[in-house]
Amino acid sequence: MTAPNFGASVSAMSGEATNQGRDAVQLRAGSRLRSAVDTTEVVVVRAPAEDVEVRCGGQPMVALDADVAGGTPDAEHADGTQLGKRYVGPGGSFELLCTKAGDGSLSVGDVSLELKEAKPLPASD
Repeated sequence: MTAPNFGASVSAMSGEATNQGRDAVQLRAGSRLRSAVDTTEVVVVRAPAEDVEVRCGGQPMVALDADVAGGTPDAEHADGTQLGKRYVGPGGSFELLCTKAGDGSLSVGDVSLELKEAKPLPASD
């Protein structure tokens, strides 16, 4: 059994998907991914409508059970991920939950994912 290859990239301005010589895979809610360059692991909470290339540390993320050669995160993508935090794609198009923190930061292509802010609880007056 071969692991899926998350190889499509999305132009942040146009939203068009382009395949860079790899098979594009549509993410699905519940999919588990891991970084190829650090310890980061995520679960897809809300899937995007289009194929996207989710990256961590500047490198495409792979299926949780895929073998990785290792490496170090790119310096421009080394802000880190936080355990238990949710990250949203451009325009809120998808959402990832970090299940294992790491040194690399999450992105779609070169566009960093935003940390989702927690909703304030109502006052109990």
